[in-house]
Amino acid sequence: MENNKYCIIMAGGIGSRFWPKSRQTMPKQFLDILGTGKSFIRHTFERFEKMIPADHFLVVTNRKYKALVLEHLPELKPEQILCEPIGRNTAPCIAYAAYSLLKSDPEAEMIVTPSDHLILNEDEFRSVIGECMDFAAQHPTLLTVGIRPTRPDTGYGYIQVSDNQPISKVKCFTEKPNLELAQTFLQCGEFVWNSGIFIWKVRSIVDAFERYLPEHHALFRNLMPALGTEAEEEAVEKVFAECRAISIDYGVMEKADNVYVRCGDFGWSDVGTWGSVYQHSRKDRYANAIPQEGCFLYDTRSSIVSLPKEKIAVISGLKEYIVVDTEDVLMICPRSEEQSIKKFIDEVKFHTGDKFI
Repeated sequence: MENNKYCIIMAGGIGSRFWPKSRQTMPKQFLDILGTGKSFIRHTFERFEKMIPADHFLVVTNRKYKALVLEHLPELKPEQILCEPIGRNTAPCIAYAAYSLLKSDPEAEMIVTPSDHLILNEDEFRSVIGECMDFAAQHPTLLTVGIRPTRPDTGYGYIQVSDNQPISKVKCFTEKPNLELAQTFLQCGEFVWNSGIFIWKVRSIVDAFERYLPEHHALFRNLMPALGTEAEEEAVEKVFAECRAISIDYGVMEKADNVYVRCGDFGWSDVGTWGSVYQHSRKDRYANAIPQEGCFLYDTRSSIVSLPKEKIAVISGLKEYIVVDTEDVLMICPRSEEQSIKKFIDEVKFHTGDKFI
């Protein structure tokens, strides 16, 4: 493990597609939705801890989740948690970490990762990340990790590669396509899924901010004197109040001419929906994904059930349904209609406020 390598975990989202289990007070990254005994953020930390020393992690999250991060990652010190006052998408999130590292270690090399993804083959994953770090250390590039697509999924962004080399220059990025376009991408063979994992030298990404997002560069460059001091919280508050919300993909990656992608196949999923949880869950002989205890099903097929511990559910006559029960909210809907969860949240919020959100 080298002293200039760092891992940045982005952990500020609220995981609304996993409502009612994921809430503003306890979002997806702090939950054990897959029943592994560990939260998503814990898995993410342990995945990279074999490559990066614990004192070289930074977690960027909403300030209301700082205590939760420290609870799930007790190896970290409070100063390793960078607290956003409000969410401004991934570009400001990454800028906060990058300019913090620029101040403390200008030669830093960064891995940037979401906090809530699933990796089935972690040894292969670390091998791929190691190759990426070697490449980024030797070239002033912005490197991302792409996933070989296995289906025409409309829930992922796509990256077009320029050749069949393991690390290829990127032709273009495409946001979540419709089904027809996704099928074309799959048949073409030149497209990979965008994993949202990035590797670069801190100087490379700061140069990119200066060129492609100059307003963000100016704000965070001016923030640097306050970083690591008692003035940081107030200064960060002002920066995020002025900072435009924009993703790193749209703000930088789609515009830059030094973007490369390392294609990998290591059992990746962003586990973004109850449907993806169903895909990755162990199922009974009737294709139901259910808890090991407490669930009694009759004439029920291809459904997913999530229950609080020590609670009993008796379910009869459901086919391809999502059933999520919590202490105070019960949601039952067809698996084919899980895109309506946002509508459910909006309706509940309109009638009851934030209590159940």
